[in-house]
Amino acid sequence: MAVAPAETSDGFTRQVGERLHAIRRARGYSLDELAALTGVSKGTLSQIETGGTNPTLGVLWRICDGLGLPFASMLGEGRVEGGTVVRKGDSAVIRSSEGELASRPLTPERALGDTEIYELHLAARSTHVADAHAPGTREGIIVVAGVVRIRAGSATYDLGSGDTLSFAADVPHSYENPGRTDARMYNVIVYGRR
Repeated sequence: MAVAPAETSDGFTRQVGERLHAIRRARGYSLDELAALTGVSKGTLSQIETGGTNPTLGVLWRICDGLGLPFASMLGEGRVEGGTVVRKGDSAVIRSSEGELASRPLTPERALGDTEIYELHLAARSTHVADAHAPGTREGIIVVAGVVRIRAGSATYDLGSGDTLSFAADVPHSYENPGRTDARMYNVIVYGRR
């Protein structure tokens, strides 16, 4: 399955672990308290903090949602006065637990305020299910290649190359690729209140 061109690096794993540890310590949480807040086990949190495991998309989302942080906050600052440049080879690809979805952040934390942009690759004939985001959060999808079916709450949207969609992402939602080839899309997330 050719989902994305790059794998998550050890440097990325270490960076996420260091960021999580710093955020947890700054807020005064124990691992037990953070586990209760995020729904991620204490053991998994400890392994992430020490760089012992690559966190999946789902785990990172649960951590960020539990802490009330934008997803990119786990990926580092990356801001430059006056502008922000993200080079293609500089951002790590983050995979879902099943490997069907690969996400590459295109904007560092807070570069666009409460908006983040990702390049997504979804394997052929696969589905990725996402939990509801914070209240008021919206997503935009721009399909670049392939076909994608988005389910958000009780609504279903079928999209092809060149199609766009905006939807409420504060409900459980999913990305499905019913096609025979991988799909590529851009995902714009605009966070609601935290």
